[in-house]
Amino acid sequence: MPLIVKNTTFPNLLDLLAPHSCRGCGRIGSPLCDCCKNYIINLHQNFCPNCKNQNPTGFCSQCKNLPPIFVATERTGLIDNLIHNYKYSSNRSLAKPLAEILNSCFPTINRPVTVVPLPTISHHLRERGFDHTTLIAKHLAKLHSNWRTQKLLLRVNNTVQVGSSKSKRQIQAANAYKINPKIKISPTATYLLIDDVWTTGASMTSAIKKLSAAGVSQIIVGILAVSRLDN
Repeated sequence: MPLIVKNTTFPNLLDLLAPHSCRGCGRIGSPLCDCCKNYIINLHQNFCPNCKNQNPTGFCSQCKNLPPIFVATERTGLIDNLIHNYKYSSNRSLAKPLAEILNSCFPTINRPVTVVPLPTISHHLRERGFDHTTLIAKHLAKLHSNWRTQKLLLRVNNTVQVGSSKSKRQIQAANAYKINPKIKISPTATYLLIDDVWTTGASMTSAIKKLSAAGVSQIIVGILAVSRLDN
């Protein structure tokens, strides 16, 4: 069984000694070995991130205002460690295995899909040196012959939500996005909105409303990990 750790001391030491070592068990060769990746994937049970009810089909009978949502896992243990290393230690090599974990939670989709990442605020882009959600989206699209990525949403404000209450996050996210005027929307196309972490759902809900108002009727949501508000 892989080593499941919450703190990042062990992986950070491995970064110095062997940059290509598994963040779960320390095995040399890749940032996340197949054993640890499959350990996360095999724990998957889809649930609604809003009400936490089991939700195997993606449709939640209680949250009928939301489109189908597919969640890879809860943000705890190893996945929490991976996300932290990816975003805050700029470990870009984790984008591919994280995309593969996210991909495992979707049902078979026999039609073209446009993957739309939730945009990152400019402060975080400068701080991290890359757009973490867009990079995951690109690796996710590469796993399918008829999927593509598109920066359909643009960030309007640069409000940092970490540490804010649920009500404040909802206010901040209400006008956080706009449709990219350079991109033409296809009302019949399937758009997959993705994000790495769902905390209160304010950002994703805002993005869903923005796409719906623009005429998009086929929306799917993919979340890598669902977090508590205090994470």
